[in-house]
Amino acid sequence: MKILILGAGAIGGYYGARLIEAGVDVTFLVREKRAEALRTQGLVVKSELGDFNATVNTISSHDLRPNYDLVLLACKTYDIDTAIASLGAGIGPHTLILPLLNGLSAYDRLDAQFGRRHVLGGVAYVATMLEHSGTIVHYGKNDRLLIGTRDDSQVGIADRLVTAISKTPGVRERSADIEQALWNKWVMISAASLMTCLMRGTVRDILATDDGYALMERAMGECLLVAQHSGHSLPEAAVEAVKQRLLDRSAVWAASMMRDIGQGQARLEYYDIVGDMLRRGEQFGIDMTMTRTANCHLQVYGLQHR
Repeated sequence: MKILILGAGAIGGYYGARLIEAGVDVTFLVREKRAEALRTQGLVVKSELGDFNATVNTISSHDLRPNYDLVLLACKTYDIDTAIASLGAGIGPHTLILPLLNGLSAYDRLDAQFGRRHVLGGVAYVATMLEHSGTIVHYGKNDRLLIGTRDDSQVGIADRLVTAISKTPGVRERSADIEQALWNKWVMISAASLMTCLMRGTVRDILATDDGYALMERAMGECLLVAQHSGHSLPEAAVEAVKQRLLDRSAVWAASMMRDIGQGQARLEYYDIVGDMLRRGEQFGIDMTMTRTANCHLQVYGLQHR
């Protein structure tokens, strides 16, 4: 199996390293600056599940050919249109794309460009960050990757991919309902993002205030209603997982977008994580007060850092 990974950032670099460990032929499509860094210092991953440091294969968009079985797409959602333009020459008639992206709007754009039969479904529960030094840091031991088909023609590649990456540490699953799995994660990260970014604090910070618990429940409720009206009500186990994550008074945790704010990042993924949840909720006439307030707050941040 030949796999192309767009970029060598926090998620793409991490799972690229794991696939290399599994013996898969992996190439990274990167810009020249990142390619030079990978040539001089290699791809470096620091993780409690096992460090990785090795030279890797890279390619530029000018040299891209449709020679790959799978393209792993793990960019920020605000770069999805640029990514689609970059990938064109690498998508052959049988190439599949595996997005590991937040929200669902990216799937609409990928389906429109390449066709649904070319786009697998993927959900990653892993906390990684690309440091300024170029090192990818994996926080904690949690690493759960779900892969699922969205068309019957995808079964073969999906099975081969799960078999390969299952050789590496972490939980690897073949999802029987990847659409629901995508909604399960989106509800969690949308509620978490809108609250931790709006309040500029961790879950523990928020729940320690007079109204934090009630506001967190309100945020979760809005996102759960959107999923329900969209035909993807979260199963009881998934709802309980969201509650355990966001109603834990001891959780010193915040959404990755909050970490981006802490680093002063100029661009955030709020449009596809919080904004799209708001738009879908409004279409159903749901009272999205918490989501709307957070979206406004994040838009102000974006304008200030334009």
